[in-house]
Amino acid sequence: MKLILPILALIATLAFVLSPLVTDPFSGFDADRFPVAQVDPPVQPAGYAFGIWSVIYIWLVVSAVFALFARRGASDWGRMQGPLVLSLGPGAAWLWVAGESPEWAAALIIWMLGTALWALWAAPVRDRWLAQAPVAIYAGWLTAAAHVSLGILLGGYGLTSPEIAAAIVLSMAVLLGLGIILMRPHAPEYGLTLIWALVGVLVANLGGSGLVQGVTLAALVAVLSAVIHLASTGQARAPL
Repeated sequence: MKLILPILALIATLAFVLSPLVTDPFSGFDADRFPVAQVDPPVQPAGYAFGIWSVIYIWLVVSAVFALFARRGASDWGRMQGPLVLSLGPGAAWLWVAGESPEWAAALIIWMLGTALWALWAAPVRDRWLAQAPVAIYAGWLTAAAHVSLGILLGGYGLTSPEIAAAIVLSMAVLLGLGIILMRPHAPEYGLTLIWALVGVLVANLGGSGLVQGVTLAALVAVLSAVIHLASTGQARAPL
């Protein structure tokens, strides 16, 4: 199994990275798929923020290729690759699912987040920039993306207003994010990616909802403070 995992990880990674080429372009859930149409939901980051996927895709592919040729059979890499396959494999279908069902897409991205965090927990200490870093960035973005999906569902089903939904799920994302940051202080890439997503939400709401702006700004301050504190005390470099 140790020899098979690197191959499965590369296959899952390539399927995930190439999925946008075989799926209709996705620019957000269809507003009319919800009982309450969600046009430009305030929880969604500005479009430019999604450019981080290019970094995630490239880094994950480099990591998978390195593992196959340089770390095949390594038990420490294997502990990370198992949950990563469980995240990236099903994740290859996410764009298609999102075009068909926002509800199932939300469920799938929560699964992807959970298994990505598992992979982050299991990331080897060595080869930080080829193992931990790409997984941390992937998990950090999924932390934001999963909660964005939940926020759109809350507003789309009329459970709250879109603004209240954004405030709720952003608070949830930050609480989870802070927990991960404090428990994995040596993975600052996770926190920095979450900051990137929050800045995207703030930019998208400039001139818009004061509530969403306030919650997002408070979330940014909390996450940024945690990352800076861990860096200044040396905890971000602890296992290296």
